[in-house]
Amino acid sequence: VQLQASGGGEVQAGGSLKLSCAASTHIFSSFDMGWFRQAPGKEREFVTFINWNGTRAYYADSVTGRFTISRDNAKNTLALQMNSLKPEDTAVYYCAARTRYSGSPYYRPREYGYWGQGTLVTVSS
Repeated sequence: VQLQASGGGEVQAGGSLKLSCAASTHIFSSFDMGWFRQAPGKEREFVTFINWNGTRAYYADSVTGRFTISRDNAKNTLALQMNSLKPEDTAVYYCAARTRYSGSPYYRPREYGYWGQGTLVTVSS
């Protein structure tokens, strides 16, 4: 599975961005998906998760109420709508895929076998 993230850019605090992730597979629904981010000098951290059919989603406390994850299995795409952005949201954002029903913690980067190349989000104050 190849993942291609896009949509990053620079925005002022309080603004919005929508990230997209395109998957090159005809079995996109076989995968749970997640977004992670990595700020300079910091470890990669969990942002949000959505299960294979979109019926379950989880968010990091830091983005709850501001970010929304969604997927379109017919189009093999994943999206992340980010509102009320803060300077601390500045990071490279990665989409990631793991086999559905894996049972492993969804918030651990190592549980995901496929990663996109990342897209940079910069939020200025």
